[in-house]
Amino acid sequence: MAGSPFVSVFLFGYLAAAAGLFITGNAEAAAAAADGVHRQHITSSFNRSSFPKGFIFGAGSAAYQSEGAAHMDGRGASVWDNFTREHRDKIWDHSNGDVADDFYHRYAEDIKLMKKMGLDSFRFSISWPRLLPKGKLSGGVNPLGVKFYNRLIDDLLVNGIKPFVTLFHWDLPQALEDEYSGFLSSKVVDDFRDYADLSFKLFGDRVKKWCTLNEPYSYSINGYNGGSFAPGHCSRSATEPYTVAHNLLLSHAAAVRLYKSKYQPTQKGEIGVTIVTNWFVPKSPKSAADKEAAGRAIDFFFGWYVSPITYGEYPASMRRLVGDRLPKFTPEQSRMLRGSLDFLGVNYYTTNFAAHNPVLHGANTSYNADSQTILTSTYTYLLHI
Repeated sequence: MAGSPFVSVFLFGYLAAAAGLFITGNAEAAAAAADGVHRQHITSSFNRSSFPKGFIFGAGSAAYQSEGAAHMDGRGASVWDNFTREHRDKIWDHSNGDVADDFYHRYAEDIKLMKKMGLDSFRFSISWPRLLPKGKLSGGVNPLGVKFYNRLIDDLLVNGIKPFVTLFHWDLPQALEDEYSGFLSSKVVDDFRDYADLSFKLFGDRVKKWCTLNEPYSYSINGYNGGSFAPGHCSRSATEPYTVAHNLLLSHAAAVRLYKSKYQPTQKGEIGVTIVTNWFVPKSPKSAADKEAAGRAIDFFFGWYVSPITYGEYPASMRRLVGDRLPKFTPEQSRMLRGSLDFLGVNYYTTNFAAHNPVLHGANTSYNADSQTILTSTYTYLLHI
């Protein structure tokens, strides 16, 4: 990874666990109960001195979750605006992002708190429909949106906080969803590239770390498989997640190629992508089938995006199991994708057990079934006394 180490810290308490500072679980409790041994956790100090010099500590946010001001100052609607109104039952408290944290009006206060906390960086996403209300350059640029992000970036820098900017954190302009179904259409690639071009031109003199996409896996699966995220699709889970992922990857590659050829030589910044992943271990450690299932789970979760960005192609297990439902890259697209990053951001939350789950002949096809795995979060011990 080029340049300074990059980390996104979300306050979900997973950082210490990921660093291996403690291990707990049902398996340990069961074993302790069985042999009557009192077990103590070994702890160690965990502070800035535990990390290498130059390590960047920061916080992260998403535009729709934090900004508010959803109907103010020229912002256009996003798919999340419609989703939270049309599918209130899918939001646990029936809330929406109309006000959210009111970051749009209170960003200066929040930056003061960041400085007081000693943060080095702040990762935020630009609201695509706040900058381009119609989603396209032809629909006009919103000057008040430009003014907001200029003020935000300048205030961060004045307070010694580096801005890390994400271009897409799931809030697709509703206008593009209405026109051509958003990321289900390859038309989105050109519009995303234009939006990225505008952002680089407006803010790239001060922003030196760009992230094209945040957790594209979450957008493609929760938005087009489970239906729990905008735009809420779930009826075509055998094909739509793969189509959306394909166009997300091509949008990423187009933005990276543009930045590297047009802006990076003078702006001297870096561009990458942030991927979410779990880790997977075989449910039965001695089972060869479960070991292979754990590998497939990684392919369908992490490799789905990282393999094309690294090698220009989807993982072999996905190509074999998904077959013709998995879109194919042209030779030119593969070349554009291969190596299309200066850094890789990884959001890691937990580990799952993976067990082999062969698909029965004639069973319905879907993303959930394609990897032929069952994922669980607990391990059942059978204690023989």
